[in-house]
Amino acid sequence: MAAFTLAHLSDPHLPPLPEARLRDLLGKRALGYLNWTRNRHRYQRREVLDALVSDMQTQAPDHIAITGDLVNLALEAEFAPSRAWLESVGGPERVTVIPGNHDAYVRVTKHRFAEAWGSYLDGDAAPGSGVTFPSLRRRGPLALISVSSAVPTPPLMATGWLGRAQRQELARMLAGLAGEDAFRVLLIHHPLRSDSRVKRLTDSAELLALLKQHGVDLVLHGHDHLHSTIRVEGPNGTIPVVGVPSASAVAHGRYPAAAYNLFSIERDGAAWRVGLTVRGTDDALRIRQLRQTRLI
Repeated sequence: MAAFTLAHLSDPHLPPLPEARLRDLLGKRALGYLNWTRNRHRYQRREVLDALVSDMQTQAPDHIAITGDLVNLALEAEFAPSRAWLESVGGPERVTVIPGNHDAYVRVTKHRFAEAWGSYLDGDAAPGSGVTFPSLRRRGPLALISVSSAVPTPPLMATGWLGRAQRQELARMLAGLAGEDAFRVLLIHHPLRSDSRVKRLTDSAELLALLKQHGVDLVLHGHDHLHSTIRVEGPNGTIPVVGVPSASAVAHGRYPAAAYNLFSIERDGAAWRVGLTVRGTDDALRIRQLRQTRLI
């Protein structure tokens, strides 16, 4: 059987930011808007995102995972363009999306991502019946398990959490998958470990304990806009946890230029073999292969 290829990109922060009304820029959005107009509009570039997606589509992956932060301030005017962008990437059968903290930026529109992207978020069990997390999609040999760490937070905070109910359902779901011959991929926006008090997953200790007990084969995340590979403890060895830079970024400060990952997944006897190819932008904003390695 041929290897199954899973592409992973994250944090497109779709530019440009639509025009905002004064009444939309109260509270947390005011600071976010100021940050965008002073800084982020220079670093989040639509031409970079379009070039990256075009290159990814040329690679013809079997499935694409997008781990959140499609929008910036969760303005009402951002959601229709984000849906149109998703459709340009691929249909819901080929693309799985989870939300990030920017997609649930403020309470007044925290529900809008689910309304706008529902068919890209739905699990296989009951499509169209309302978005709930965790959700499960099966694509080829993969069991794609989506959770949401996206919650509105106070100004200057970008933390996330799953909460007890979601963790309990995740444990039940993973227990049900334990006897299956499936490659289990957990999609989450926030990294499982973070040194930042304001950007961390606040119930990461509980999630790490859950993964140590039940296990998955791979964890994919975004949020910190960095190339990242760590390993956390599972029931039968370590689990690779892989993050990726923002898909629309130009290099600035400690943050690298836009990139995406390609995972080649295949059975090797009783085990899985996984190769990782990193593709991203160079100094001339051309897309090239940055690295290739065996992950598992």
